[in-house]
Amino acid sequence: MAKGTERLRRYLDDELGECRSEDVEERLDELGTLEAALGTAQVRAELDVLSALANETRYTLARVLVAAGEELCVCELNAVVDVSESGLSHALSKLVDAGLVEGRKDGRWKKYRATNRAVTLVTVLEGSVDE
Repeated sequence: MAKGTERLRRYLDDELGECRSEDVEERLDELGTLEAALGTAQVRAELDVLSALANETRYTLARVLVAAGEELCVCELNAVVDVSESGLSHALSKLVDAGLVEGRKDGRWKKYRATNRAVTLVTVLEGSVDE
């Protein structure tokens, strides 16, 4: 029996007072159903979003765009973060790929705005930290 299954058996024994093999199998089936419901593609997509925010420059850009509540030009964003133009372009590209910001060309300028996903995530994260 696998180590994890043995721990599960001990846990169920504590919870139920007595654990049978059927109890372990039933719980494993329930847990398998939960895992399957998550969906591998969905988990990967969510991890891509979290990964995009797991960098100070990208998170700062997302927060600034959320706080602005409007489009900002790349030149404005460059004034906010201390990175090269290449670094800024890469950070914004990663945020676009994650669905956190949208960009559009406006003549010779490139403008970005936060998506609803970014607004929701930043709002949740801001409310989850005690100061």
